[in-house]
Amino acid sequence: MSAKQLVWIGAIVGSTIGGFIPSLWGAGLISFSSMFLSALGAFVGIWFGYQLSQRM
Repeated sequence: MSAKQLVWIGAIVGSTIGGFIPSLWGAGLISFSSMFLSALGAFVGIWFGYQLSQRM
């Protein structure tokens, strides 16, 4: 898998997981916390995908 693919997969998975975390405490999917954690999850996913691509 190429580095670009891993970064995109990390961004998509990270933002999805980050966006659904606030629903655990009853916040909506369009709440501020959901948007913030979605962006944070995308950043972490991009970082993880990049790090993974460097090890391959």
